[in-house]
Amino acid sequence: MIQTASYTDVGGRPENEDAVRQAAKGDGRLCILVADGLGGHGGGAQASAAASQAICAAWDGRADAASLTRWVREANRQVLALQTPRCAMKTTVAVLTLEPGRAVWAHVGDSRLYHFHNGKLVFQTRDHSVAQIGVMLGEITVDQIRFHEDRSRVLRALGQDEDLNVEVREQALEPGRHAFLLCSDGFWEYVLEPEMEESLARASSPEDWLARMREHLKGRVPPDNDNNTAAAVWVAAK
Repeated sequence: MIQTASYTDVGGRPENEDAVRQAAKGDGRLCILVADGLGGHGGGAQASAAASQAICAAWDGRADAASLTRWVREANRQVLALQTPRCAMKTTVAVLTLEPGRAVWAHVGDSRLYHFHNGKLVFQTRDHSVAQIGVMLGEITVDQIRFHEDRSRVLRALGQDEDLNVEVREQALEPGRHAFLLCSDGFWEYVLEPEMEESLARASSPEDWLARMREHLKGRVPPDNDNNTAAAVWVAAK
């Protein structure tokens, strides 16, 4: 059984350049994603909308790495086709595909995917950002990404290069309760991983889980905070 919930919020910005979208085919098959248009390049809202629509339209019910990579690269080509000399639009993306007993996800940029099994965080994506490079070099810790001066400098995005490098992971779903959280940086910057776990333990539904995490976010964001978007997926695997 799969349960989902999602939201997107403009925050303190004049325009929402995030997008969240999903498609389902029944029988435990789902495609869900979060995209975050890069505002500094212009056209962020158009880029995130185009990418999310392209991926969900291309998805055919499968969950395999080769297909997901191909769909994200096709979305990249569509974003590139929309660019003009005055508008080099770009977007991040984090996308999850599910079929019975199996999950495959991909990400480009600093939109994240978190995977929880029986209430415990077992995996999170690594950002394609300058701050993440600092972690890999041992200059800062993972937690310090949230406050690093270069946290918004994304090194990889749809619309950046025709030869897009898509990071993909495949995972067999062991028996138990699985929860996935996909979110833009405007969300994860203000919600800590232990708080994600704590909120999950108390939540009665994916909607409730998101609501509990948003309470942490609302208590911390500045007046001009970024757009924030998240999608929650619960899977009961046998």
